[in-house]
Amino acid sequence: MARMAGFAYALIICIAIVPAYGEYYSERRHVPRREKVTHLHFFLHDILSGKNPTAVKVAGSNRTEGDKSPTPFGSVFAVDDPLRVGPEPDSKIVGNAQGLYLSSSQDYSKFTIMMYMDFAFTTGKFNGSSFGVFSRNPVSEAHREVAVVGGRGKFRMARGFAEIKSSYFNATNGDAILEYKVTLIHY
Repeated sequence: MARMAGFAYALIICIAIVPAYGEYYSERRHVPRREKVTHLHFFLHDILSGKNPTAVKVAGSNRTEGDKSPTPFGSVFAVDDPLRVGPEPDSKIVGNAQGLYLSSSQDYSKFTIMMYMDFAFTTGKFNGSSFGVFSRNPVSEAHREVAVVGGRGKFRMARGFAEIKSSYFNATNGDAILEYKVTLIHY
């Protein structure tokens, strides 16, 4: 019993010492940094058809088997779409958007997706930086807005919004070219 009490006492001492010497906080004062506003303009090329699609269906509901839509309700798509300076398929690539989107509307006339995507830039002033979008996207509307919820690199702690306009949409195969005008507030 004495041996057990000695072990318990030693264990308590060890546990008490760790927080006393640990540095889980900083005494340094927080200096607020000045926020910046950045406006971006680019085109996302979302291709579901052909030999080299940039978005592929990775999961779907078996309840929508008869649905002939390229994006039936409940379908999940993995995305690696190029971001280009223009709507032309051969315009310069400035980055890519990677993530997932879920077809979330049963009524195809009000086609809506839930999207989580990271928009990363691979050239120019913002090379190595990205911002994240997690939002509802009512695709059937001509103009729409999604929320920017974070960022990294030069877009650290970003918030803001992206206005999206469909430049091209093929309802048969799901291919789309989307114009993005993004407003970011970041440090």
